[in-house]
This record gives sequence, structure tokens and C-alpha cells, in this order.
Amino acid sequence: LAPYRGWFPVISSLCCSNFVYFYTFNSLKALWVKGQHSTTGKDLVLGVVAGVVNVLCTTPLWVVNTRLKLQGAKFRNEDIVPTNYKGIIDAFHQIIRDEGVLALWNGTFPSLLLVFNPAIQFMFYEGFKRKLLKKQLQLTSLDAFVIGAIAKAVATTLTYPLQTVQSILRFGRHRLNPENRTLGSLRNVLYLLQQRVRRFGLMGLYKGLEAKLLQTVLTAALMFLVYEKLTAATFTVMGLKHSRKH
Repeated sequence: LAPYRGWFPVISSLCCSNFVYFYTFNSLKALWVKGQHSTTGKDLVLGVVAGVVNVLCTTPLWVVNTRLKLQGAKFRNEDIVPTNYKGIIDAFHQIIRDEGVLALWNGTFPSLLLVFNPAIQFMFYEGFKRKLLKKQLQLTSLDAFVIGAIAKAVATTLTYPLQTVQSILRFGRHRLNPENRTLGSLRNVLYLLQQRVRRFGLMGLYKGLEAKLLQTVLTAALMFLVYEKLTAATFTVMGLKHSRKH
């Protein structure tokens, strides 16, 4: 069961995060585009705005999720302090009691920088989708899966070093040298990147990328596949035609 440690907090965080992101992205798109053809630039801007809203709303869930997932793991780095939580509620309680409410937003700064990850992902996905819809009436299951996977692979590769720093700051049990680590300041981000390069070399910034790609690419591909099918089914049930401009 060790590979599934923290599965419930992950699912809870993903559900909340995806709901906030998709709802914000599509609501803003409906207001801005208003039936016209969208563009790559607009998709990128909407993705960034939706990402910022998502980060500010769901970071506490991801902080707790990261700590529960790493609980019980053995670290070779003596600078890391172990944790002991009984569950999600207990983790929230202990973090607020011992570290203060703002500790729930640990890693917010790199998370805000990482809004470009889903923004880049959506930009590529919507771009590929528009090109395919010029040649066919609707996306097939395979189309949605493949372009979702490609879009996420590109976004993850471009932003992976920051994702590593984000995880360290979310865990929050690392004895950092610089002061003011509460929200993960630029100084701390640069410090952690520097330490990683010093310890593992330049390629150390991409240490573990293969596992991350396997996890995120499959997750995103399946998510977009289900998303497109649910959207099409909803329009069918409502008796509306699913516009190709969407």
C-alpha cells in the first residue's frame, strides 16, 4: 500500500483544483470571447488568470497533501524534519497550531510562477484542438487523449525545476538558510535551485522528470478525455449543439 500513501488527499485536492481551474477558465472565456473564435494569446492570458485564482484558493490543500504523502518516508537529508499527522483535519490543525495560518500557503510564490504550467498546457491543447476541428466535426477519444498528453508533456518539461522547489516549500519541514520562508520568497526559490545545482549538477534540476512526466501526462490526458466526453454529453442532454468555436 506504500505507493498509494496519501491517495485520498490527492484526489480531494485534484477535484477542488480542477473544478476551480476549469470553472474560472471557461467562465472568463465565455465573457471575453463571446461566441467569437478564440486565439492562442487569449487562451494563454485566461490560463494565467485561472491559474492565479486556483493557486490562491487551493494551495492549503496541496500543502497538506504533500505532507501526508511524504509522511513516514525516510530522508537522507538531516535538514528535513519528520511529520506525524493522523489525517487531513489533523494536518490542518497541527500546521495552524505550530506554524501559523500562513504556513498553509507555503510555496505560494513558486506556485504563482507555475501558473504558466497549466496556461502553457491549455494554450497548446486549445491550439491543437482548433486545428483538428478545422478538419473534422468533433474530437475523437484518441484525439483528446493524445493532444492532452502532448500539451502536458511540454508544460511539465518547461516548468519542472520550479515544481521541485514548490514541493520542497510545500513540505515546509526543510531547515532553510534564508529568513522569511512562509510564502516561499524569491530568495528561497533561488537558494533551493542553487543548492540543487550544487549537489546534483545542472541536470539535477530535472532529477525525477521521467516519473513526473509519466504521472502528469497520463493524468492530464485522461482528464482532457473525460472532460471532452462529459462536455459533449452535457450539450447533448441539454439539446444544444456543441459549438466548434468552443
